[in-house]
Amino acid sequence: MRIQIISIIGSLIFTFFILYLIRRKRLKEAYALIWGIMSIFFLILACWVDGLTFVSNLIGIFYAPATLFLVLLLTVILIMIQFSVIISLQVNKIRNLSQELALLKEQLSRLEKDKK
Repeated sequence: MRIQIISIIGSLIFTFFILYLIRRKRLKEAYALIWGIMSIFFLILACWVDGLTFVSNLIGIFYAPATLFLVLLLTVILIMIQFSVIISLQVNKIRNLSQELALLKEQLSRLEKDKK
């Protein structure tokens, strides 16, 4: 019972922290979606006493706490994939901007030579 209360309090604090970051515009809604889903999932498991055992049996894991580690690992992998996609898009945008800047500098230098 004590660990359940600690789990509920921890899940609520985490959920409110995510909401706080969204409200302060420090975390975009798209990124917060995974964190929000995970905090709700952990809150449900904290409130539902036999929930972790049920979910573990459902997916075939015999040691219930190992299910939490599996869920955390999958969440981290999803976040890493999401960030990899974002980084790839940003790299392409930076390359395009660099090329455009180089072309603009070349045009500017030509205009300056023609002006002289």
